[in-house]
Amino acid sequence: MIFSSKVLCQYRLSAYNLLIHASLLCFIQAHAEDVPSFGVLLRQGLSQAPILLEQSANIRAATANIQQAKAYLNPSISGLSENLNTRADYIQHTVLLTQPFEIGGKRAARIEARSKDLLVAETRDQEIQVLYAAELATAYAMTEAMHERMKVAENDISRANDDTNAAKTLVESGREASLRVSQAQANLSAAEASFQAAEANFIEAMVRLSALAGSTSTYTGLGESFTSRILSENRAKKDDSETSPAIRRAQAEHEALLSQVTVEEKRSIPNIEISAGVRHFEGISSQAFVIGFGSAIPVFDQNKGGIAAANERAIAAEARLNATKLQVNANQQAATAQVNASERRLKAAREGERAATQAYQLAKTGYEAGKTPLIELLFTRKSLTDAKLSTIDASFTFVKSLATLAAAEGRIAFGDFK
Repeated sequence: MIFSSKVLCQYRLSAYNLLIHASLLCFIQAHAEDVPSFGVLLRQGLSQAPILLEQSANIRAATANIQQAKAYLNPSISGLSENLNTRADYIQHTVLLTQPFEIGGKRAARIEARSKDLLVAETRDQEIQVLYAAELATAYAMTEAMHERMKVAENDISRANDDTNAAKTLVESGREASLRVSQAQANLSAAEASFQAAEANFIEAMVRLSALAGSTSTYTGLGESFTSRILSENRAKKDDSETSPAIRRAQAEHEALLSQVTVEEKRSIPNIEISAGVRHFEGISSQAFVIGFGSAIPVFDQNKGGIAAANERAIAAEARLNATKLQVNANQQAATAQVNASERRLKAAREGERAATQAYQLAKTGYEAGKTPLIELLFTRKSLTDAKLSTIDASFTFVKSLATLAAAEGRIAFGDFK
């Protein structure tokens, strides 16, 4: 058989694409891994998530700034030659070593300000950890919810197949019109489309969870049920034992800016410079020791603008602190209300699912007996699917509300999970 060059080229291209696809599939499988339990994932995320690594770097930078603030001013050395172009009997060469000294507590104020900056970085790190834990818990619960929705869609396909087979049996026995088979098959196609959408949503949730956890590979499977564990425990309780990290961060920022006011006030105090050196007389081969004193005179620049600006920044920080306190209180009240509402919603959704399950079982039995029309069976099956999805959504909302409450209260969401 003789193949044209075009056919051979297409064949080679198809084989190449198949090889690439197979290699990519093997690579994904080789690097795939299941999601660890939430407790393990949380500890991993707190140590390797990029947003938290950024905060760790900020803390190290603030610590380095403290070390730099402790440094004394550097001395300077200068040289001077006199009488170079005159008819003097000798030429003078002078070498001076000058050491500036900070007075008025300038160095201590600078160190204190940098220490306050470190406290700001530490409290911001604590705040980011709390927010990160809540976001990770929400993403974990979302991934499980998408997986549960995918399983519901898969079970819906199975039920749709059963309904289609039942319709075919009744049509073959002459008890139903052939139209019923088409209706059942259309319903089956819709269920399959729902499964494809649910599967895509699950993959997207997995990718987002992997990125949030700082994982170098994408997770592909779930292990221990995080949501089920939460629902089996009583975690809808408020805790006011500690001040919110958002408030502590705002307080630290206010204190840091107040210390900066002190730095600016002391900046106008001039430094004292003490010089000591040697003067050499070239013509008579003699030398003398020289000592001097110097200081700037704060006539034109008294740093009044810098002091005023620092005061205004401190006032703005105090306003932010008051606003943060109000916002945290509002967030805690809103989060508590959401927890209570989502808990009631979950209870109602579970009751609705139980009722929908019984209704579908009765409708299916009636249809197989020829006593219930197909349209009623399809309606009750859709109601059952909707009820199951409603329970999944309610469970996710409840977990999310608990994570939001933990963040509002300044706690690491589900930080006690193993």
